[in-house]
Amino acid sequence: MKIFMIYGGKSAEHDISILSAHSIMTEIYYEYYEVIPVYITRDGKWVKGPRITRAEEVLSQEDLRLGFDEEGVQSGKGTPFELSELQEKDAIAFPVLHGPNGEDGTIQGLFEVLNVPYVGAGVLASACGMDKSVSKILFQNEGLPQVPYKKVLKNEWEVDSDTVLAACQEELAYPLFVKPANLGSSVGISKAENRDQLIEAIRMAFEYDRIIVIEQGVDAREIEVAVLGNEDIHTSVPGELVKQQGFYDYESKYLKNEVVLQIPAKLSDDIKTQLREYAARAFSAVQGSGLSRVDFFLTEDDEIYINEINTFPGFTQFSMYPRLWESTGLAYGDLIEELIQLGLQRFRDTQNYDSKDREN
Repeated sequence: MKIFMIYGGKSAEHDISILSAHSIMTEIYYEYYEVIPVYITRDGKWVKGPRITRAEEVLSQEDLRLGFDEEGVQSGKGTPFELSELQEKDAIAFPVLHGPNGEDGTIQGLFEVLNVPYVGAGVLASACGMDKSVSKILFQNEGLPQVPYKKVLKNEWEVDSDTVLAACQEELAYPLFVKPANLGSSVGISKAENRDQLIEAIRMAFEYDRIIVIEQGVDAREIEVAVLGNEDIHTSVPGELVKQQGFYDYESKYLKNEVVLQIPAKLSDDIKTQLREYAARAFSAVQGSGLSRVDFFLTEDDEIYINEINTFPGFTQFSMYPRLWESTGLAYGDLIEELIQLGLQRFRDTQNYDSKDREN
């Protein structure tokens, strides 16, 4: 079977996508597959690299950019990729894309239109998981505990910022965390301890999205649970982001590697059970499939708050998601194989549903 490994993309998480794709390609079971690297440049060009039939042929992380530099200039290593190639028989798309235009349902919709099997969450789960304002509503309907928050539209802020600030300070308590609704991995997120910082944080968040979420801060540990499956949902042991400071931005987490992972997290059995149950319920709430990582806050009083769900989390061999499964008993290569099979199974199920619909 041919795997189209799609990575890069137009989001701020472009570089992390390349790291994840490189790790996955080195662990594919090549006795069953061949891989075609498909690189999406920062300005949206689709370029394919040479066919890979064994791990030793995987390009270096830098060469996976297929000759494009930061300005989009190409040296000729890649060749143009036609979307119709995805429709090849006995092939599956493996989108290793984080953030907008990859994890938000857009590329999943493209695969659906082309009738192509693909790895990971579907259109709805991807879109809901990416949009924090929507996922919070779904979590609320599911009865999952959350910290107090307020959703703000850019138009509301531009028309009457004083009213927005007054509502935030009346309904929420400092410190506050301001987040763009449709970005992940700490991009555009900042902490506010007072009114002036809140104004600055809101302005910055609106540079990334027209909808933002303002959350009340909580003194808590950050715990994460990995989820795997389609209808049959499996959860991993919980892991913890052990922090040396109160808040880590994107650069601290992913470029400077300043966050330490404690896997498994040191928790009571009751808390572990509750976290895994909440993770499965969150996965169901967004109608997840394939994989997700669910992030939680845990206070000193053992109060649990769900933070967010990531439908395609970081996937290097050092990332939380695969390491959680390794600690649970599923090796990295086996995890990749399971995700491929889950994608194929969902595609077969969809074809059966479509066939029934046509019969009626």
